[in-house]
Amino acid sequence: MKIKEVWAGLLLLGAVVATACNDNGEAQAQQHIEKAQAALKSGNFNEAKLQIDSIRSQFPKAFEARKQGIGLMQQVDLAEQQHSLAYLDSMLTVQTQLATNAKEGLVLEKDTAYQEIGNYFHPKQTVERTMYRSFLRGQVDEVGNMVLTSIYWGERNAHHHAVKVIAKDGTFAETPASEDIYESEDLGWKTEKADYPLGKDGGVIAFIAMNHGVQTMKAHYIGERSYVINVRPEDSEAIVKLYALSQALTTLEQIKKEREEALRKIAFVERKIKESK
Repeated sequence: MKIKEVWAGLLLLGAVVATACNDNGEAQAQQHIEKAQAALKSGNFNEAKLQIDSIRSQFPKAFEARKQGIGLMQQVDLAEQQHSLAYLDSMLTVQTQLATNAKEGLVLEKDTAYQEIGNYFHPKQTVERTMYRSFLRGQVDEVGNMVLTSIYWGERNAHHHAVKVIAKDGTFAETPASEDIYESEDLGWKTEKADYPLGKDGGVIAFIAMNHGVQTMKAHYIGERSYVINVRPEDSEAIVKLYALSQALTTLEQIKKEREEALRKIAFVERKIKESK
């Protein structure tokens, strides 16, 4: 081999090595940037994030690509939150209508003088329709919190603190001891009320909903004195309808919270993008 050819080969090798050393992986990192941009354009946010993260882990000295990756990641975060917001807006419309439908036939009782949040009742279970009887009552506030109340009315106190609902087939559900009990007396007649919020009701609300229209149920009041009532169909129907409203309103409130969170994130990312320019 001629000396001139040897030197030419050495010079070419040196140029390649020098280019590789000076590049610091920028060329390869740029390929990931391009893939991330394509993924962002197609709405594949997870893939875009993976491509940007690979630059951080595989090319720590590709400073220009890493800088581009930071800006691109902000664009991905912004696009992702905007996409989530659009989805939540559509869900909000649908769920608002479902909640509106669930309210049909129910009565909202609210004294604006001292109540910020009112309560929905079934018309067959309003105070004027249920005086002087023992029964299970349901109510749901305007943000979806449901409470089951065991109401006792009689000449002798039962001093009850819980209730056990038993279906005809022997299955049952029982509340834990109520944390909110009220007793009163009027002209010798005793009234007792014990509240069981949904989630702290021992599954009694769901049990009533499951058995309504399927089989009869009895409610055993648990206290100092044993007391049993038949759960009337109109009372179980009221509880079923209010349970459905509770679920609709709870879902609606969750969507609203997630939407507010998306708006906060969008504002934060937009501020970061503005500061980086």
